[in-house]
Amino acid sequence: MRPPQEGRLAQLAEHLVYTERVGGSSPSPPTSRRRRLQWLASLGLILVLGAFAPAARAESGSMTFRVEPLETGSCGARCPHVIVADGVIETDTPQAFVDFLKAGSSDTNLRRIIFFNSRGGNVVASMVFGHILRELRVAGVVGRFEGGWDAGPYTGECLSACVYAMMGAVRRIAPPGSEVALHRMSIVESEGGGWDGPAHITRSFADAPMIAVLQRYARRMGVDPALVRTAESLPPDSVHILTRAEMRRWSFATSQF
Repeated sequence: MRPPQEGRLAQLAEHLVYTERVGGSSPSPPTSRRRRLQWLASLGLILVLGAFAPAARAESGSMTFRVEPLETGSCGARCPHVIVADGVIETDTPQAFVDFLKAGSSDTNLRRIIFFNSRGGNVVASMVFGHILRELRVAGVVGRFEGGWDAGPYTGECLSACVYAMMGAVRRIAPPGSEVALHRMSIVESEGGGWDGPAHITRSFADAPMIAVLQRYARRMGVDPALVRTAESLPPDSVHILTRAEMRRWSFATSQF
């Protein structure tokens, strides 16, 4: 017997297929793991985007990009392909994404959809990345892909700085089971160390001008700046997992189109 969660996802798939057929959708927020995102194969309502090339599968570390098919039992060779972004967002990640696009491909099944699975990284780079996604009108989904006999999309995570990259997507989807979490920005610097003794570690947090920049960025992307204020008011080492209600209230994401 199919688990209740998969049954609900199957019903959601039928709904998404219908909204694509009639040309309607709701504007573009969700948290446990290992739940298969079978319904995501219907995200083909985003325009086809050519000139993408596959890349190596992401390992732990800096974010990498690749193309994966959203396979279902019925679409066959016509299954839509999506971009998968795994790893930490570094200062060179936006350029790496641009280089990925420039590599080129004749993949006519590729859609303007990116799957984010990231624990965060550099906040400024994430905003630059978000601007690129908005310029290209790319939709974002919080999810990951796995290989092997049960390959396909699963729930994922978008934590800390990843949230600012995700803001740039023209549609933001955080399926039930995926985690979106806020974390306060900080910079850790080390001085000295070696023969003279241990290094001196200092930790600094975002000042008011930087927070204002983030709030203006969020507003431009259609997200309530209250999300930024909440993140920057957290205790330094805590993480706040967004609830469905918070994502909806702050216009960050929905669980479906």
